[in-house]
This record gives sequence, structure tokens and C-alpha cells, in this order.
Amino acid sequence: LTAAEITGGGEEVRKRGKAQMLSCRTLFRIDRVLGYTSFKCVKSTPESFRIMSFRGKAEKSSKNQTVNLVWRPMSTQSSSIVAEAGYEVQEAGQCSMSSTQGVVNDTTASVVSAGKHSVSLEVGASLIKFIRGKEGTTQMKIEEEMGVKIILPSSRNEDHIIIEGGSVDCVTKASERISTIVDEVVRSPSLDYSHFISLPLAIHSALVNKLVNFQNSVLGNHGMPVDEQDDQASRPTATVAVDLKANSETNQVNVDIKSIPIVSYQPKAKGTISSTLFELGIEKSIFIKPNTFHLTVLMLKLWNKDRVNAARDVLKSISPSVMDALDNRPIFIRLKGLDCMRGPLAKARVLYVPVEEIGDEGRLLRACQVITDAFVKAGLVLEKDAKQSLNLHATVMNARHRKRKDKRKKMETFDAREIHKQFGNQDWGEYLIREAHLSQRFVFDQSGYYRCCASIPFPGEHRA
Repeated sequence: LTAAEITGGGEEVRKRGKAQMLSCRTLFRIDRVLGYTSFKCVKSTPESFRIMSFRGKAEKSSKNQTVNLVWRPMSTQSSSIVAEAGYEVQEAGQCSMSSTQGVVNDTTASVVSAGKHSVSLEVGASLIKFIRGKEGTTQMKIEEEMGVKIILPSSRNEDHIIIEGGSVDCVTKASERISTIVDEVVRSPSLDYSHFISLPLAIHSALVNKLVNFQNSVLGNHGMPVDEQDDQASRPTATVAVDLKANSETNQVNVDIKSIPIVSYQPKAKGTISSTLFELGIEKSIFIKPNTFHLTVLMLKLWNKDRVNAARDVLKSISPSVMDALDNRPIFIRLKGLDCMRGPLAKARVLYVPVEEIGDEGRLLRACQVITDAFVKAGLVLEKDAKQSLNLHATVMNARHRKRKDKRKKMETFDAREIHKQFGNQDWGEYLIREAHLSQRFVFDQSGYYRCCASIPFPGEHRA
């Protein structure tokens, strides 16, 4: 062999060795991609939110092969190997992922990622403000730390956010951070209850009238509808006619003061009703609206459409069980007296009417327990609420409803001692419970009652 042939043969051996090394390295990288790359699908539960879609795009390169992979949902690991492959994910039942066109520089053996990745998260419209934070501070902090861009919905009725980033790792970390924020907010008082299970009582007009009279009596508006409070200020004041005669020569006006009638006024009382009520912390806004009068069975935080739909399904599914708990017989209750919920009457927060079941068979409590257990089992009740014992009550006054222009001076309690002294033994009457509602708070129908998202009937009216 000549020296050139020997040299050429050595060069061919080196090329083959390099090709084998590249092939091994490529296979090794695919294996590591399969081992490291995955995605976590989170279902809509009380502690989390649902991931709707995940997309990534990479620029095409004619120098690189196309690799199609199917990934199963697992927890995402942070790794630079992930960046070697672009991917596209679409929702199909659970989650499926495919990898296309990884870009590798043969000269430096480093990874170059030209992809853009995004994920759409359904978090609920009521939670968007917590992700944004005060003046956008929370959103900006996540974007800076994770290297992503968070796009919040422009409409208050929308409940999806989009996270965009240069890699699956940063997008996933940002979504996990948002998940943690959601969990903390849901468990805290910052997020108010959105729905509740109610037993409507406002369907009884006689009871509504008694509530109107109760409010008028406390507020000092005897014989006046509740909506016409403080109308006295708009009434015209008394006037006195005075005869004025002008002197044509001097252009002066002569007033005959002897013709002005003398009227005596009693001095204004130092302690008027309005000032006394103000000192006691009692005002119109803390009274419940008579047209919303109800019994509360269970409070719920349903912050997205999936949870509302799940609650509807749960309530409808237990209708036969509720009927069985009631022995398929009508249930009547007696409302009598007034009581204070947690705390002394002098510093009351909630004043309510106690409930007694006619016959004292415990059927109503059994039916309510069936409802509560079903919602707890479905994961729609907060842990702290699930541990509370059932206390059927009909609220008539609640200090949380107080409306004040200056929130810094907002009183959290009111003095209910005189109210209890006067109405503590009030007999409100006996009434039939006709149905149970999944009611939406802060939204009302044409009758003035809370919007009904779902309902189940109770046994019809007849008494033995």
C-alpha cells in the first residue's frame, strides 16, 4: 500500500468511527428525551385547575431528521435535554405529546432551540385577580423568575390564561407556581364562597311580610316599606305666607310682622332613632333581603365552570336518596325566636332564626346530611367546611353585608341585645320545605331570589 492509501484508509476509519459515535449519541439523546420529557395533566379538583392544551413549535431544518414520539403524562423534570426537541401537544382525552425536528449543531455539539411553547390554563374568572396581584406585581414576578409571558383574559367572563415561554421547562414551572397560588387562595378567606345549597323560604309570602315588618320595626320605619327608608328627608318643609307691600315713592318694602303666625317647635331629641342605631352598628344594609330568605345547608367555592357543572350533576344524582331520607313525606318546619351565631349579642356578627322540624323525626337533618356527604365525596367542599357540624339556620342580619363609603371605619359587629329582647321569642310560623337549590350568590332572578343553577324537589304538600 502507498502512503496515500494508508492515509486515506485511516481517514475512512475515522469517519466511520465518528458516524458510529454520532449515531450512539443521537440514540442516547432520544432515550434521555423519553426519560426526561413529560407533562403533567391536572384535573379540575378543589386544589388545582385543568390544563386545556399545550403547544410548541420549532423551525424546520432540512439538515435534521424528524423524530415522532408519543409521550405519556408524567411529572415534568427540569433538564437541558428537553430543549433538544421541539414538540406539539394537543388535548385528546388525557394528554398526548409528539416531538418533531430537534436542532443540533454538529460543530459545537450544543443544543439550539428556536421553539415557542405555550399552555392554556382554566383557572376561573374569580381567580384571575390573584394571579395578576396588586398592580400586576405577582404576574411580573412569575414572568421574571420563570422567563415566561403570562397573557390574562381581557374580559371578566373569561377564565383561561396563557403562559408562553422558550422551553417546556419554564412554562411548566410557571404553571406549577400558578397552581400553588390557586391552592392557597381557595383555602383562604380571600376567595369568597360563590354558591351554596339552599332551602328557599321566600316562596312563602306571609313569611316575607313578617320579615319586612321586622326590619321596619328595628329601623323605626313603622308602617313604611323597607325600600322607602329615609324618605322623610325629601319631603317639602312647611312655609309661611308673608304679605309684602312696596312703597312706590321710596321703593322700600314694608313687612307686616304682626300678620306672621307664631309657631312653637319642640326641641330636637338628643338621642334620635337614627343616631342610636348608628351607635349600635345597626343599619339597613346588614339586614338580609326578604325575597332571599332561606335555610343554608352547605357553602361552596365553585370558581370555574367545571366545578359548577359537577355540582349540578351531584345534586341531581342524589334526588332519590334525599327522597328516601325524607321517607317520601312532606317536611314542615317551625321558625321561632332569634339567636346569635358565635359570640355575645353585644357584639353580634350574624343574627338568625332557629329551625325546628315539625314532628322532630330528624328527617330534614338526614336529608341535609345526604346532600353534604355527596358534595364532600365529589371533592367540592373545603376540608374545614367538611368537618363542621350541620347547623340549619335562617339568617336575618349579617354584619358582613354592611355598606360603608369609608371601609376603614367599617364595623364588623352590631349590638343585638335590644333586638333580641324584643324578638327573642318571636313565632315566625310553620312552613313547608318544597325543594333544595344550588344557588349562586350575588346573582338574582326575577323574583329577587338567588339564581338557581340546579334544584331537586322535596315531597309534595299534604299533612296527616
